[in-house]
Amino acid sequence: MDSNSFYFWLSQQTQLVIQPVVAFNPQREKLLGMNFTEENKALTTGVIEDIERFSTYINDTLKCADALYGIGGYNEHRTVYARSRVFDGEDLNNARCIHLGVDIWGKAGTEVCTPLDGAVHSFAFNEAYGDYGATIILEHEIAGAHFYSLYGHLALADLTGLSEGDFIQAGKVFAHFGAPNENGQWPPHLHFQLILNMENKKGDYPGVCSMADRNKYLDNCPDPDTLLNLLNWAK
Repeated sequence: MDSNSFYFWLSQQTQLVIQPVVAFNPQREKLLGMNFTEENKALTTGVIEDIERFSTYINDTLKCADALYGIGGYNEHRTVYARSRVFDGEDLNNARCIHLGVDIWGKAGTEVCTPLDGAVHSFAFNEAYGDYGATIILEHEIAGAHFYSLYGHLALADLTGLSEGDFIQAGKVFAHFGAPNENGQWPPHLHFQLILNMENKKGDYPGVCSMADRNKYLDNCPDPDTLLNLLNWAK
């Protein structure tokens, strides 16, 4: 299955109930579309490289917009990854800068649910500066489709007592937004990503790719908002 096949499969699932990943009431609460490309001049090097300033920027931006969460980022060419050697490349074409998931920015401790029934495929604490931090990957087999969902930047406590193969019911709280000291040194948020082929990886999968590999990874990682359906509510 590739991304186009996934989109077609999803379009045929008229009876499929998709649960919210985070609690959000569009009648009372707001979402803010956030831009992490070079067009966002507020994200200076000084802000990006200082976790306190970066977190303050996120919090102040959401507060100013009266938004519960900030959201966005799929297939976005981002400048923020220059802060970490995790994303280094030998040249600009090889540096990892294309974001493969959707980020939901909010408060540490925010509850995370799975949108669909799934089982724990794998999990890990990817603790390098700028990495995912606490990470859980779920495996889904639904109506003939087989795919995975990755949840990055979680609270470290979410990994305690977890075992591969554990069943996670759709809509069940199973994780939380992590604080910077456990989420790879990022402002609190969830990185949510769909993956069709895990390529034998466990507890980790690239959430950012290079320009050279963009088409390859977008073909294996469909747009998560096809499940989340949150960007329609973003201002």
